[in-house]
Amino acid sequence: MINPIAKINLGLNVVERRPDGYHNLETVFYPVPICDALEVFPMDQQFPSAFDCDLKVTNIHIDGDEQHNLVVRAYNLLKQDFPALPRIHAHLYKGIPTQAGMGGGSSDCGFMITLLNRQFGLGLSDEQMITYAARLGADCAFFILNRPCYAEGIGEKLQPIDLHLKGWYLAVVRPDIPVPTKEAFSLITPQHPQKNCRDIVMQPVETWRDELTNDFEKSVFALHPEIGAIKQQLYDLGATYAAMSGSGSSLFGLFREPISLDGFDAPGTFKQIIPLD
Repeated sequence: MINPIAKINLGLNVVERRPDGYHNLETVFYPVPICDALEVFPMDQQFPSAFDCDLKVTNIHIDGDEQHNLVVRAYNLLKQDFPALPRIHAHLYKGIPTQAGMGGGSSDCGFMITLLNRQFGLGLSDEQMITYAARLGADCAFFILNRPCYAEGIGEKLQPIDLHLKGWYLAVVRPDIPVPTKEAFSLITPQHPQKNCRDIVMQPVETWRDELTNDFEKSVFALHPEIGAIKQQLYDLGATYAAMSGSGSSLFGLFREPISLDGFDAPGTFKQIIPLD
């Protein structure tokens, strides 16, 4: 078994539109210990499955055909180059909130590649696994490294950075409001920030509020003012820095002391406070 982890974005700037329709970004990925659980078992040869990877997802309902899940797609991608991979059952227990901007699906993808490599002795290096992961999603590659990274391109060009938030408390609040990524991108006007987020996060956290920005906040908060209100609530509770992660809808705040999140009690809201180490 392996535990895919979540991420937050410390700064997220959409800097240019690419000819292929994607966008180039500048962001800092930071791993956080909100986890899924993923395990795989070889399938009995007599098991009547039409698929080589039989996936079961529990705890959180995910719409759509499970054969389109990134866990299955990661298996199928490796199966093309490693035909000796056995047919498998995969069980994914979801603890990372969905449609949250916390990379839950991408994490499952990256960790599935890592798990298959380890469990079935594929002999892939980190660089090779990153290449496979990048073929499946913009920020899947980050979840091979799972350490603070500055990212460019569509999120696949990674540069590990020496950033530590040990001693801070991370509060995460995800309202039950889906924000389609395609819609969020459609409302963005790409531009380079005055100061790169990689440089800002090397400064004291106390300076981030005035300089570290997420370009999606302006459009998402205009469409869903209640999401923007959560960011303000986090500041009202004493956050040193608060922001939306990814294209939403999760908000996070960094606190020097643990706080109560009892005020965020709307139906379907995910909320958690975590000591970082």
